Amino acid sequence: MLCSLVIFTAAVQEAAGLIKGPEAVEKWFEKLPQAKEKVTKLHFYFHDTVSGKNSTAFVVAQSNITSTSPTFFGLVNVADDPLTIGPESESKIVGRAQGIYGTASLEEIALLMTLNFVFTDGKYNGSTLSVLGHNPILHKYREMPIVGGSGVFRLARGIATAQTVWYNRSSNNAVVEYTVMVLHY
Repeated sequence: MLCSLVIFTAAVQEAAGLIKGPEAVEKWFEKLPQAKEKVTKLHFYFHDTVSGKNSTAFVVAQSNITSTSPTFFGLVNVADDPLTIGPESESKIVGRAQGIYGTASLEEIALLMTLNFVFTDGKYNGSTLSVLGHNPILHKYREMPIVGGSGVFRLARGIATAQTVWYNRSSNNAVVEYTVMVLHY
């Protein structure tokens, strides 16, 4: 059964042009000088659920001052949050935001985000974008750099713009709208 799944997955990746492995990546790099750079715009909603029965983000560490800090300094979460087409929780899932975020400012409530947007549907299925940046969550708009990617987004770079569309103060659950502009080959 596992062998059939591996063969099927490899066939799907090859059909989508996402051939992986060291030899495939080497061939891809050999063709890179002739490749044309593309710009792709993505739009989705990030559902960060830190409390309740269907939580997707969990506290994994905190500093000795987190409980007394006005900015929750030193609180670290690990997440596997759904990315959806619309802001509704029942909206179609197109991927996951998987990674770590932590409160990293003594001055304001701001996160250090280290996430992969892992796409699981459509033409970007199997591809990822990596975010590494500063997220001052109380600001209306936040920009975070896209520092890489895989699959369709190999060597990606760009900007993810975030805007909170819903936040519940008692649960700390949130829905965040993301618009991502990315350069890739």
